[in-house]
Amino acid sequence: MNLADIECARRLADAAGDAIRPLFRGDWSQEQKDDHTAVTDADRAAEAAMRAIIEREFPADGIIGEEYGLRNEGAGRQWVLDPIDGTQSFIAGRPIFGTLIALLEDGWPVLGVIDQPILRERWVGAIGQPTTLNGKPVQTRRCRSLEGAQVATTSPHCFAEGEVDAYLRVVAKAYPNRPYPVYGGDCYNYALLASGHLDIVIESGLKLYDYAALVPVVEGAGGQMSDWQGNPLDAGSDGTVLALGEPARLEDVLEAMGGG
Repeated sequence: MNLADIECARRLADAAGDAIRPLFRGDWSQEQKDDHTAVTDADRAAEAAMRAIIEREFPADGIIGEEYGLRNEGAGRQWVLDPIDGTQSFIAGRPIFGTLIALLEDGWPVLGVIDQPILRERWVGAIGQPTTLNGKPVQTRRCRSLEGAQVATTSPHCFAEGEVDAYLRVVAKAYPNRPYPVYGGDCYNYALLASGHLDIVIESGLKLYDYAALVPVVEGAGGQMSDWQGNPLDAGSDGTVLALGEPARLEDVLEAMGGG
């Protein structure tokens, strides 16, 4: 990963945003995929625009895209693309979805972008560099205890049976008087955590294109990401995801999830 990769990622985000903005709250069609999630014209146009740039400028690199699948599957460098993470929010006209762009080297995320094209907010994270929002460094906030932490998830309905109890145990610890976590947001929650507005995000059932870009963004801002066992996230992770603004709270969260 080098400066050329970061510049390319920015141009990928520009291209995706140019495809998405004219369709937001406009006229577009949608279909239901085999996994019962929705896909719109905006999803497809944004990914096609990004893939065209990668194929032209980095023909040896691989691509893992949510809408158009794999290219050069065995390559050591893989671009991971989610053109609209939070398609339901896009459909509902809520500008809290995002375009996710990641670069993996040997299966590890080394570069990530979370781009909100309507609000024109862009978080960029890269190994060895501080995460930025629109070019200015951001930091996660310190969280001295689990009680009082701001917890977020897209929806408790996304958890499998048995997983929701682990999530609710963390909520009970964080909000002992009135459970009132943050719902909705998809990738935007992780961007807010990187900027110091949320403390913990808990999700499961995520695919590689859902989480790969988040890792460099959160960790470059001083946070930590792991699976529900505390292991670092890579291409082989199981889809359970924890994001913490304060890495020192990891054991507290894992203990609470396990019923301790």
